[in-house]
Amino acid sequence: MKYYYLTNSSERIFMKIFEHPDKFVHRHIGPSDKDIPEMLNIIGVDSAEKLISETIPEQIRLKNALNIEDSVTEYRFLENLKKIAKKNKVFKSYIGLGYYPVRTPGVIQRNILENPGWYTQYTPYQAEISQGRLEALLNFQTSVTDLTGLPIANASLLDEGTAAAEAMNMFYAVRKNKNAKKFLVSEECFPQTIDVLKTRSHSLGIELVISAHKKFNLDDSCFGLLVQYPAADGEIYDYAELFRDAREKNIFTVIAADLLSLALFASPGEMNADAAVGNSQRFGVSMGYGGPHAAYFAVKEDFKRNIPGRIIGASVDSHGKLAYRMALQTREQHIRREKATSNICTAQVLLAVMAGMYAVYHGPSGIKAIAERIHNLTRLLDTALAQLGFFQSNKNYFDTLKLEIQDKQLTDRIRQLSLSKEINFRYFENGDIGISLNEVTDFQDVLSIISVFADSISKKLDENNIISLSKGNNIRIPENLKRKTQYLQHQVFNKFHSETEMLRYLKHLENKDLSLAHSMIPLGSCTMKLNASTEMAPVTWIEFSDIHPFAPIDQAEGYLEIFKTLEADLAEITGFNAVSLQPNSGAQGEYTGLLVIKEYHKSRGDGNRNVVLIPSSAHGTNPASAVMAGLKVIIVNSTEKGYVDINDLKKKAEENKDTLAALMVTYPSTSGVFDETISEICMIIHKYGGQVYMDGANMNAQVGLTSPAKIGADICHINLHKTFCIPHGGGGPGMGPIAAAEHLAPFLPNHAIINLRHSKGITAVSSAPWGSANILLISYAYIKMMGHKGLTDASIAAIINANYIKARLEKYFKVLFSGEKGRIAHELIFDMRDFKESAGIEVEDIAKRLMDYGFHAPTVSFPVHGTLMVEPTESESKEELDRFCDALISICGEIKEIENGTADHSDNVLKNSPHTFSEAVSDHWTHSYSREKAVFPAEWTRDNKFWPSVGRVNNAYGDRNLICSCNLITDYAEETA
Repeated sequence: MKYYYLTNSSERIFMKIFEHPDKFVHRHIGPSDKDIPEMLNIIGVDSAEKLISETIPEQIRLKNALNIEDSVTEYRFLENLKKIAKKNKVFKSYIGLGYYPVRTPGVIQRNILENPGWYTQYTPYQAEISQGRLEALLNFQTSVTDLTGLPIANASLLDEGTAAAEAMNMFYAVRKNKNAKKFLVSEECFPQTIDVLKTRSHSLGIELVISAHKKFNLDDSCFGLLVQYPAADGEIYDYAELFRDAREKNIFTVIAADLLSLALFASPGEMNADAAVGNSQRFGVSMGYGGPHAAYFAVKEDFKRNIPGRIIGASVDSHGKLAYRMALQTREQHIRREKATSNICTAQVLLAVMAGMYAVYHGPSGIKAIAERIHNLTRLLDTALAQLGFFQSNKNYFDTLKLEIQDKQLTDRIRQLSLSKEINFRYFENGDIGISLNEVTDFQDVLSIISVFADSISKKLDENNIISLSKGNNIRIPENLKRKTQYLQHQVFNKFHSETEMLRYLKHLENKDLSLAHSMIPLGSCTMKLNASTEMAPVTWIEFSDIHPFAPIDQAEGYLEIFKTLEADLAEITGFNAVSLQPNSGAQGEYTGLLVIKEYHKSRGDGNRNVVLIPSSAHGTNPASAVMAGLKVIIVNSTEKGYVDINDLKKKAEENKDTLAALMVTYPSTSGVFDETISEICMIIHKYGGQVYMDGANMNAQVGLTSPAKIGADICHINLHKTFCIPHGGGGPGMGPIAAAEHLAPFLPNHAIINLRHSKGITAVSSAPWGSANILLISYAYIKMMGHKGLTDASIAAIINANYIKARLEKYFKVLFSGEKGRIAHELIFDMRDFKESAGIEVEDIAKRLMDYGFHAPTVSFPVHGTLMVEPTESESKEELDRFCDALISICGEIKEIENGTADHSDNVLKNSPHTFSEAVSDHWTHSYSREKAVFPAEWTRDNKFWPSVGRVNNAYGDRNLICSCNLITDYAEETA
């Protein structure tokens, strides 16, 4: 423990004698014991306790320490975790249903997944210092557009189930016949996808009709349909005629397609589908007991302005050079709020980067070879099982066989034999058996599978016969199902196939991106803090990464132990009774929490409660999540100090007392302050029959000091990718578990395949029962290594660091909001609007100029236009905070030069930032200021300069000329001719 904040003097002496000197908390928290007094002195307080007492209202302070175990060292933690990991059983899984064992190329695992230069990046809102990850995401989009045969793809979604739901929502929003309420779903879609569709459709009043696709009733009451390709049982259907009939009746068509199978089989585009969705997990991303994996979403050109999530597009910079950026819907859910068509915030960017690079590394011939090998082994298995007398019902298939077993006793024998050989199949309720092969399957694996079935009927396996069968097994795909178009013909997919070249390509892109490996990323409301190496290490252990999410539950005892402990710790931290780990993003946690509240009201006969009050200071995705949950949003005003206007709240709660469902409140608020009236706010909502939902985006200022339950809330979500150290990975993965009070606990999400035992639970919100289970290990590690005192110290340090920045910069920049005693929480907002009038400088100019100093900008123009929201986190040292403050003070001086006429009003270092290396060494320097002033504005930049790879990106040009996939090889040839 650093500050021994809650201990008396005798306890301190005892701890200093016996605690291990190399504690993780010392590595995680940036300021040293020597720095803290100096920082507190500049802040103007004599102790950390004094600062906290002036920051957090006394009535909501926790009186006791968190009931969480003491911290363990990094080494002891890994030793303990190895023991837990051994409780998992890593069997050969042939279950399928959208999850498959894979081989992650070592060059990708080591240089992306395990590389902080990639996993600590933030969402590429500042394009000039994000060109590497933007190009990588363009590769992903191109892989998707090529394989699906559809021209527009986004840069990933959360999982296949939610991607299918987003397609349903999109087509519901754009349907021409507003009376059409039915969405048709093939009963052969994955059961977890159907479960998520049930959740989403119910919220929006969509009628889900589930049946055999051949029995779809295409009439005016329908607006869309979804089919699976290959179907969940493995059969491959030609949907071209179905799609043609649907199009004639203005019914939109969505196909959930296995991306790898499209290397051999007709693409959704060739069948004329309107949209294709699915999972890219097969492209080099381990199963991880359910995630994280990047879903894909592709559409026809007609829907490019309706597609949810982020699209990466090509534009030009200030020098006319090619530059990538996020196009069309950048931060759409924050800007449009309750009018947004989606609440998507984090996606699975890091995993999308991996999947795109998998396509780059293997190229078109490699991807096709992998697909052909899987298909050939499946055909061999089919032939061999037929010789044993088993009937396989799929006429056309890619990798999945369905064996019709009439005798359930035989099914039981096969199950017992397979488990004894550490093999998992899929078992149907009627006794049938499904077998899905994969990239990892080899000839010996096929022999093992055959031996199980041979033994079950007391026959002997003849290996020589199997070998002879394999010689005649060539690809046999009916002509109408055969792919007829090329894919991955772009230069990037045909160049980097040796590890040497691939390594250099990955490093080339990494070097274009600023990450936490370079400097602090002071984004307010985003909490970019240390993602420790030890926290990350277990993610790639095979005991965790290679387990199928639908494997028998007794094979995941290690995972279940971790889930149980993590749920208990998060419940203790929030003060609530129960936790669901299923939501796999913060915005999805918001959505889930609201659905739980709705279900609670419904159970009490209050199903008419559909109004949610949201303060204008709430987190940006709140209104969008409420609309997605089918609620009516009413905005509550904020005061000039950034607090909730309690009089406006009372008025609107009273006006809607019969229909009030909930209040969504972010605490501390997005204004960066602890509202003194929070307990009264919660009491007002309860008085009128509503529930209080607390957005957990800013929990890192609460842990160990106060809690959602203490302030009077009923439910909250927890951003594990913020407070609990899961890396942002360039925009995801994220996790948003929800914690609920006792009366709401029975309504937490269930799952169609794994029984989660919530007595009145809503249907699933994610494809996997525990969401992105693999990265829960990171937060589990953080809590165990910090312990209850370390977690509290982290909150204190976050508040100290933020107030230190305030103290150093408030005489240069106006601080927009602060508490009653002049303190701010873990973040603060600087108002830059006056500079527009005094010097013609926009807040964006300051953001771009920071790049020349080697920093990522704080959050720009959110929640207030023309401002910078700064959050230093507890992980940054005083030295780094000083460097950041010095940079902003220097920029303030540069603005003053414009104000007093020393610098030109239009040709100055801010308006022309960022400055690139190419510009600095050019023979044509025409600016009124020196090259040195442009690129070496501070002494430290001479020693460790981060060079933006492009100049300021032209956003308007990119939106007018949308290009969201790579150029063809022929285009490159023409450019260089």
